[in-house]
Amino acid sequence: MEFDQNTIMIGMFVIMLIGILSGIHIAFAFAMTALIGNILIFGEDDLQEGLDIALSGVGSVAYEYLRSEVFATIPLFMLLGDFVNKSGSARDLYKLINHGLKAIPGRLAVATVAGNAVFAAVTGVSIAAAAAFSRIAYPQMRYHGYNRQFALGSVAGSACLGMIIPPSVLLIVWGIVAEKSIAALFIAGAIPGLILATFFMIYIAVSVKLKPELAPTFEEDAEQNKLTKAEIASGFGIGALILLVLGGIWGGLFTPTEAGGVGAAGAMILGILKGMRLKELAIAVVDSGKTAAPIMFLLLTANMYAKFMEAAGMSELIRETFATYNFGPVGIIVIIILIWLLLGMILDSISIILITVPIFVPITAAFFDQIAFGIFGILVIEAGLLTPPFGLLVYTVKGSIEDRSATLSEIFKGSVPYWMLMLIVMLMIWRWPEIATWLPSMML
Repeated sequence: MEFDQNTIMIGMFVIMLIGILSGIHIAFAFAMTALIGNILIFGEDDLQEGLDIALSGVGSVAYEYLRSEVFATIPLFMLLGDFVNKSGSARDLYKLINHGLKAIPGRLAVATVAGNAVFAAVTGVSIAAAAAFSRIAYPQMRYHGYNRQFALGSVAGSACLGMIIPPSVLLIVWGIVAEKSIAALFIAGAIPGLILATFFMIYIAVSVKLKPELAPTFEEDAEQNKLTKAEIASGFGIGALILLVLGGIWGGLFTPTEAGGVGAAGAMILGILKGMRLKELAIAVVDSGKTAAPIMFLLLTANMYAKFMEAAGMSELIRETFATYNFGPVGIIVIIILIWLLLGMILDSISIILITVPIFVPITAAFFDQIAFGIFGILVIEAGLLTPPFGLLVYTVKGSIEDRSATLSEIFKGSVPYWMLMLIVMLMIWRWPEIATWLPSMML
């Protein structure tokens, strides 16, 4: 039997998307389409031979990737985040930052952005940040009379910082899939992440200055709780942990995987000092494992699918298509942005990376620095987290707050300014890739 490779490749891609949209878990969609596609490609003359080659490929991919220490980075940083969140250190950090921003308009919302930025630098998981600050920051803002849409937007919008400020799970996944240095991606995300956080804070301060009713001022004695010495120590402990983890990576003392292990151990010590006992520590370990395991399985099956696309010639087909219609670098980037935003409406960020990065990286390598392209891509995909109708962060915030009267529409509308600011920073990186490449070139 003879099969046209392009027909097989496009057919498997369509079947995969239909499967995902119909509710099949994306990992199984990846695995089955990759397996069937490889059987058809390598079994032109003998399907049994194609099956043998495809099954052999599954085993080699699993052995090659799951034994790599890079894969340990994700569960270690997730464990770090769970220790920080479950110990209450995240709440202490927020209160500490809030007390340090007394002179700034809308300081509770600004503190939410700052807290999310620091929390992101510890965990790198935006979903965890959205859930944590929905319960920490939103009740405080509403208690002090903040506009509900404004408060919800600040929580959902600033949670996206977890995806770009290192260490980020998305940056780790991008590095694995694109076969780029995770350390370089971590360092590259620092300046764009700080620029984005600064833009968020400026937007909040200017908005409150122009419309004071968004965030009424309140007297210090109206605070529900005063800052204790233990909370101050806990907040500064998180700061020390960030310096240890990121400083170790930037200074070349740790690999990202080693930094994850050191950070998780440090977070466990902080948790014990905060009062966590064996049962709470065990719960944190189990919860982080439950979160990390599906991601690891996704990465394995996505690599199987990437190998299939490579064998089928997907990159060459797309490159020829772009060349035939003479889109040029600008046209290619615009199409990529539109594809990412459209996929962001229906899929989560990791799935988007796994599906598209193996395709887009080779065709942009000739005109876009690949480290800068990684940060650029994460920003566009971040914007997808706030894009209706899916908006994973929006649904996370809605599910985490106790205010049942808050609507998804309010969260989406409140997130629009943050969505626009992310696109602005993305365009800055496109125009000036040095924003993302200067630090890695200095440190690596």
